[in-house]
Amino acid sequence: MRHQLLIPAALAALALAAAGLLSACGDDEASASELVISTAPRASADPSAAGEAAAALGLFSTDLYAVLARTEGNLVFSPYSAAVALAMTRNGATGETLDQMSAVLHADQAGDLDAGLNAIDQALATRPGEYRWFDKTVNLELATANQLWGQRDYPFHDAFLDTLATKYGAGIRLVDYIKATEDARKAINAWVSDQTRERIPELIPDGVLNSDTRLVLTNAIYLNAPWMHRFNKDATAPGPFTRLDGSTVEAQLMRLSEELRFAKGSGYQAVELPYVDGSLSMLVIVPDAGEFADFQSAFNADTLETIVSDLKTAQVQLAFPRFEYRTQASLKDALKELGMPIAFEPNLADFSAMSPDGQTLYIQDVIHEAFIAVDEDGTEAAAATAVIVGDTSAPVDVVELTVDRPFLYAIRDNETGAILFLGRVVDPS
Repeated sequence: MRHQLLIPAALAALALAAAGLLSACGDDEASASELVISTAPRASADPSAAGEAAAALGLFSTDLYAVLARTEGNLVFSPYSAAVALAMTRNGATGETLDQMSAVLHADQAGDLDAGLNAIDQALATRPGEYRWFDKTVNLELATANQLWGQRDYPFHDAFLDTLATKYGAGIRLVDYIKATEDARKAINAWVSDQTRERIPELIPDGVLNSDTRLVLTNAIYLNAPWMHRFNKDATAPGPFTRLDGSTVEAQLMRLSEELRFAKGSGYQAVELPYVDGSLSMLVIVPDAGEFADFQSAFNADTLETIVSDLKTAQVQLAFPRFEYRTQASLKDALKELGMPIAFEPNLADFSAMSPDGQTLYIQDVIHEAFIAVDEDGTEAAAATAVIVGDTSAPVDVVELTVDRPFLYAIRDNETGAILFLGRVVDPS
């Protein structure tokens, strides 16, 4: 019988708040499961590997965006969360299954992908903390966590467990998909909810897991960060926002006049909004009126790199809408289209590096959910993924940017260049 791997990829809601790492499990249901983890210690971070992995992540991010963007409406996802869940699973793949997963993740651009993601993860762990913000002290919270959920008594190779422990800090919690499928689903969802501060309360819907499921790999990321430059709540006022079809809705436009990094290119303007400690930022990309579709269709990693490199300090008078929404999606079809169909095929997938019975394993689904909320104080975002199976020169110009039309955004770790969240807003109402 072919057995299934479920890779829930849930996009974390961004929330900048209290500092600290995510706990392994804070819910009674999750903590009741037995934890099996390799005794191999977590590998030290190689900072030089982080940049290469971030470059690969950038390619994966825009590849996945191009497919997901075909759907209508607002969009948010965490390329980082999805990539980590897939990379963990990739360590159990062999043959053509491994080759295809490596190609989709652009592993050849990353050198040692596992070492690079380990370096990014450990760099992100240094971002949280308490910061002085105007007249008060605030917390920036950024936390990531990985967890595997394996079938009780199912064999997993020690080498696979060692890699997960050393490069991802992950172990396996044992559940019973065969006799207690619903209990397993509740335990996984409780863990994800805990890691994302209840922003993603039910990543895995009813009916996804079954008695053939053998392993679920989850990655969660949570961000709660105040802006470095506070928007004045008293200045926020209603204003028109023109949607893609030409109709208008009323948006709550926040206002800020500040020295910010700004770029203007062919068909777009972009502004970088830093969070309180300066290590993280939201890059807002606003295509010219009527040009969103053309800009989005040509958007890729090179576009993003060019925009970032062109950012220069300017005095920016900004009007920017408040927004809050979530995206729920299966990434299965998107990943198959990007070039890894074999991993989802019961008779072709090969995960024999994961288990002695790995030739009977295949990925059942990749489930992704993300949440984001942006207001005058900052950004909250959370994401989870489950795989079953600056320039400091003086301002050079004064510019005015009113974001009253569809735009793209990327939440980045500035030091490593890692894209934590990527999305678009076509209707902030």
